[in-house]
Amino acid sequence: MSDYELIIIGGGAAGMMAAIAAAENGMPGEKILLLERNEKLGKKIYITGKGRCNLTNACDIEELFDNVPRQSRFLFSAFYSFSNQQVIDFFEESGMKTKVERGKRVFPVSDHASDVIGALKRRIEKNQIRLRYHSQVKELLFEQRKLSGVRLCDGTDFFAPRVLIATGGMSYATTGSTGDGYRLAKSAGHNVTALSPSLVPITVAEEDVLQLQGLAPKNVSIKIMDGKKCIFENFGEMLFTHFGVSGPLILSASAVINEKIQKQPLTLLLDWKPALTMEQLDRRILKEFEENKNRLFKNVLSALAPAKLIPVLIERSKIPENKKINEITREERKQLTLLFKQFSVTLTGLRDFREAIITRGGIVLKEVNPSTMDSKLVKGLYFAGEVLDLDAYTGGFNLQIAWSSGHLAGNCAAEEYKLLHT
Repeated sequence: MSDYELIIIGGGAAGMMAAIAAAENGMPGEKILLLERNEKLGKKIYITGKGRCNLTNACDIEELFDNVPRQSRFLFSAFYSFSNQQVIDFFEESGMKTKVERGKRVFPVSDHASDVIGALKRRIEKNQIRLRYHSQVKELLFEQRKLSGVRLCDGTDFFAPRVLIATGGMSYATTGSTGDGYRLAKSAGHNVTALSPSLVPITVAEEDVLQLQGLAPKNVSIKIMDGKKCIFENFGEMLFTHFGVSGPLILSASAVINEKIQKQPLTLLLDWKPALTMEQLDRRILKEFEENKNRLFKNVLSALAPAKLIPVLIERSKIPENKKINEITREERKQLTLLFKQFSVTLTGLRDFREAIITRGGIVLKEVNPSTMDSKLVKGLYFAGEVLDLDAYTGGFNLQIAWSSGHLAGNCAAEEYKLLHT
């Protein structure tokens, strides 16, 4: 006889939600074992959204699919069975108030990620789900080729006819995401795609761009070019760092250009003044020049650009910094206008998993049933969250994948249990 009916490996977003869903759909909580290798649950949740936890997005449900750049239709059952609005309702009902900010990002009213963990823990305790910390799974157990449980690294065995792998990916390894799930899936016969960091900062080639470290423009637009082809275009916030570029715009871009940038450098064209056309901006600069005819070029730019950008604009424009405004030619002014509208940066590569929000790649989706999240290869084996070959843009969409897939997996495991015990 098994110790449990369901063993969940990983106490992150997907694992906790799966445990709660299973218990609240009729599986006895004391028959569910949640194994967490860390000293506490949801360690990665604590650091999401800069410690505030952007737990989902309040967009229309169809927009959820638009924000999953690859294989989004795999999530049809998951998203529709536990939508973003249902996630918001879940946390509200669990005693955690939410709020919606720019870009429809949803946060706890308190701005504390710990409140998200607290809400989940209350539901876990209410349902009397068994929880064990400091429990890293070494291997899956099989009896006569049938899944029978797990063995921990300390040699302890736990038995159950159903095991759910929700171990996360490779990003932020200090939170416990060290790739255990991929190893366990492979041991059960599953294939895992190539893995790479995603939603990750990007390195650049130009030294002058590194001078912009700390500059964080909020309303800019970017295009990323692969030769003459635009492969990403968007508007929003970004950040210049000591190695290159980061911020919401860049992190989302990394999810799209991931494979291409690993083969060759790409070009980022940054528009510092997206609200103005080239002609409108030229008129704006001309007006500024006409009002300051006798001033030096370097002293007039402060009305047009942030302080850190000025030395870079001067260098790239080839206009001497001490040249008087009334001496600047029309061609030089046009060149300055072009710099504002098409500031070119060479993107050379992605930063590593230590800085990635999520992992691109994972367990091959063709081997997983999208209606139940269980394995097509091994009866009783389920998957949820980042361990699957799924990733999305920033804005709460990756956590939505975790909540939805975890909820579906837990629900379906409970349905199977009820069929056998009624």
